[in-house]
Amino acid sequence: MATTNPIKMGVIGVGVGATQIMPSMESLDEIELMAAADVNPRVRSAFQERHPDARVYDSASALCADPDVEAVWVATPNNFHSPHVVLAANAGKHAVSEKPMALTIAEAEAMVEAAARNGVKLLCGHTLGFSPPVMEMRRIIMSGELGPLKALNNWAFTDWMLQARQPEELDESVGGGVLYRQGPHQLDTLRLLGGGMVRTIRGTTGKWWPERNAVGYYSAFMEFESGATATVTNNGYGYAMTADLVPWSDEQGRGLIEGYTHDDRVRIRAELKAGTRDEFEAKDALRIGSDHERRFWRERPAEPPPWRPANLGILIATCERGDLRQSRYGLHVYKDGGVEDRPFAQARYNAGQEDLLELHRAVRDGAPVHHDGLWGMATLELITAIMESSRTGKDVRLTHQVPMAPEYGA
Repeated sequence: MATTNPIKMGVIGVGVGATQIMPSMESLDEIELMAAADVNPRVRSAFQERHPDARVYDSASALCADPDVEAVWVATPNNFHSPHVVLAANAGKHAVSEKPMALTIAEAEAMVEAAARNGVKLLCGHTLGFSPPVMEMRRIIMSGELGPLKALNNWAFTDWMLQARQPEELDESVGGGVLYRQGPHQLDTLRLLGGGMVRTIRGTTGKWWPERNAVGYYSAFMEFESGATATVTNNGYGYAMTADLVPWSDEQGRGLIEGYTHDDRVRIRAELKAGTRDEFEAKDALRIGSDHERRFWRERPAEPPPWRPANLGILIATCERGDLRQSRYGLHVYKDGGVEDRPFAQARYNAGQEDLLELHRAVRDGAPVHHDGLWGMATLELITAIMESSRTGKDVRLTHQVPMAPEYGA
């Protein structure tokens, strides 16, 4: 009988992002989660308690020196993605970089060069471009059922700015704010659906709260080489919520990671203005071993809950002869013959699952890495171009875009 021959995986940075990914690592036969590194002693202890046979390190360099680790998932703060991927590649490890890939094109180029020089795979992961609704939209668009793609419109109104934040999450110089931290979800998705090749982009950013001195808003208009266009908006200030716009949504307006209600957001805004919120305690309550981690990432409801707009928001794809948008349990397909509601075979987004399977196929079977370093760099280019356009008030011509293979997701 054939075996899956699992990849021996390590995690660098066991923060909130990694807690979302580890359930997929633990459940997949293709992955053996065997090591983790983190600078936080409490986090290391919680990881060791959950994985008593795993190896635990207090630095990225120590984990990368482990000869038995084949690949690493880099989930450290954004400004460490590039140096940690380069470190891993130089140690002969395959690497998956959390979004965003890096802070600058130069950093991304260093990651791509290190992977190529050392003959290892580099995958840019953990965006909602891997999610079932986006993949189903892509299949329908690529099938030609509704004719060629003409436009994409994507709006997210969330409470990102009200969530517990470490200082680096709010500091643009080290990759903080909604554009660096949430932009990859939307921009990667739009590039995937549009074929990858964005020609020009014009955008703006907003930094509106003195108590949260970070980019909390961005909006952009982009044109693809195909002639299709896309608009994208992300407002993280937590007043109106995109989730309020679907009729089956929770009337309490529950939001992103923590699931705050409208009343919660009123309270948190007051605490932020008064400077009374304990950010460290609130953030630690989301990490490995917390009650939140158990409830949100490890418990499986008896019945799948209906979809509600969150990080990605509401997305409408317009083709020549119809539209696509997400429904309660699938996709609404609007076409000349009427409207169909097509349910998903797998509705739940298991963070990291498709990313890890793509890595396994590449390492074990020699399959292509579709979300490789060049793809991640192209998504990063949109982030940096929105910042440039916001400063200059001008369109930015893109120079690092790459296409997505037509067969991807077929």
